[in-house]
Amino acid sequence: MARWLVALDMDSTFIQQEVIDMLAAQAGVEAEVAAVTERAMQGEIDFSESLALRVSKLAGLTAEDIAAVQNMLTLSPGAKELVENLHKRGHLVAIFSGGFLNVIEPLLTSLKVDFFTANTLEVVDGALTGRTLGPIIDAQAKADHLEKFAESQGISIENTIAVGDGANDVLMMERAGIGVAYNGKPKAISAADYSFTNESLVRILQLIPG
Repeated sequence: MARWLVALDMDSTFIQQEVIDMLAAQAGVEAEVAAVTERAMQGEIDFSESLALRVSKLAGLTAEDIAAVQNMLTLSPGAKELVENLHKRGHLVAIFSGGFLNVIEPLLTSLKVDFFTANTLEVVDGALTGRTLGPIIDAQAKADHLEKFAESQGISIENTIAVGDGANDVLMMERAGIGVAYNGKPKAISAADYSFTNESLVRILQLIPG
């Protein structure tokens, strides 16, 4: 039986929240950051530009603030079961996120997600600087990571499923063998082969033959 790769977005897909909005709440700038997040999700402004703008407002947050957000993360229905069932069947699961490794890495490591990548918040003297480090994980990066990771594992791109909810996931969904919008915004839904709303992520298993 062929191996498959299921790649998911993190925020509002694998988990129920938007991490950047949670960090913004810790910094007391939730409303202004949420407004920029929504515009980026709808594809009204460039993701990299919106990310820089939002991250700049997080300057001064501490390790304690990040830990507080980590403790509030809530998996979407069926997320843990999806990972477990994919592994039982010999398939792989990846997370390609425009969010932040600083926040999501412990959770993904504990769930034994096979591969994940996200943006890195710069920390100096124990506090966020309001900048990110390294290349930005935007729509193009997600699509490229999907292709590269599948290839590195000997998995045909036809045997990949990409799951996301916003404009930043469209390229990844179009590149994959199957694109799934999960609680999707209009741009994600129009790019998807399948669209699920408020259902268990375990339903994705039905898309894998056998």
